[in-house]
Amino acid sequence: MSSEATPETISLSIGFRGTTHEISLPPDAPLMRLVALLEELTSVPPTLQKLLFRGKKFQHAANLTLAQIGLRDGTKLQMLGQTAQEITSLNVTESEHHRKERILHERALKPQVKVRSTASSTVASTTYVFHKLEPLSHLPKPEAALERLSKLSSDPAIRHIMQKHKFSVGVLTELAPHEAPHLLGLNVGAGQSIKLRIRTDAYDGFRPYLEVRRVLCHELTHNVWGDHDDNFKELNSQLNREVAEFEAVEKRGTHYLVDLRGTYEHSSNEEADALIHALGGNGIPLGSDSVEDRRRRALEAATARLRKEEEELEESCGTTVRSNKISRS
Repeated sequence: MSSEATPETISLSIGFRGTTHEISLPPDAPLMRLVALLEELTSVPPTLQKLLFRGKKFQHAANLTLAQIGLRDGTKLQMLGQTAQEITSLNVTESEHHRKERILHERALKPQVKVRSTASSTVASTTYVFHKLEPLSHLPKPEAALERLSKLSSDPAIRHIMQKHKFSVGVLTELAPHEAPHLLGLNVGAGQSIKLRIRTDAYDGFRPYLEVRRVLCHELTHNVWGDHDDNFKELNSQLNREVAEFEAVEKRGTHYLVDLRGTYEHSSNEEADALIHALGGNGIPLGSDSVEDRRRRALEAATARLRKEEEELEESCGTTVRSNKISRS
C-alpha cells in the first residue's frame, strides 16, 4: 500500500496507539475494505474497531463507500480497539470455587498474631510481592510509568499487607485510558496480573498516587474474593485500615503494629480534610468534647468518605462479571 495518492485514490492517515498507518484506496472503495486492511496492520478484529472521524464515531457499513461517509484525500482518523490476544488475556479466569477453597484453607492454616513485627522474613519478602512490573510500551513515557508502578510495588504499607495476607501478584501493569475508559482497575486470574489506570485521560501526566494506591488495595482484595459482596467489602475495609495503621505506626517511629482503632490518625490530605469537617462542621464547640470524641468523629467522617469512594471504585472495577461486555466490571 503506497502512501502517495493518485487521481484515482485518496490517502488516509489512521492513528492507533502512537503509530500512524498510511493507506491509499479508491474513493469508491467500501468502508469494509479499509476495515479489513486495518485488521491486517493492527490485529484488531473488525467488530472491535472504533474509527473516530472529526470527533465522531461512525459505524461499519458494507454498502457505504469512503466518499459517501465523507473521507477525502488527506483525511486523518483515530482508531481504538483491542486485539484478539488482549481479549483472551482479559478472559483468563480461575475456577471460583476451587480458588476460594484453596484460599480459605491457607487462611485457616495461617497463625493469628495480634502484634506483628514490620520486619519481613526473607521468604515473605521474595514470595508475596509483585513479581513483574510492565508499563505499556506503546504509550508515551513508559519509563515514567515504570517509575510509578515501582513506587506502588515498593510502597511499605502495600508490602506490609501483601506479606501479612500472603498476596502474590504475577504482573503489575497499567490500563490505557482509551482502551478501557470506564475502568480504574482490573484483577485477572485472582492475582495473575493487576492492571491499574495510572495515567490521566489526556496522557499528560499521572493520576494522584493515593487514589491509585486505593484502587490497588481494592484489586488486591480480588485475589481472595471475586464479587463485590460482604466478604469482599469486609476484607477490603480491613486492608485500607491496615494501610492507615501501618503508616500511623511509621509516623510514630515504632517497629511494631498494635490495634490503633482507638487512636486513628489520618494518613492523607483527604483524611485531614475529613478531620477538619468533623471538628468544625457539626455545630459542637471545640472545647466542649474530649480528645477521644474528636478522634471518633474524625474516624466516622473518614470512614463514611471511604465507603462512598469504595462504591465508586466498584463501578470502575473490571474484575466482577456483571454483563456480556469484554471488560468484566
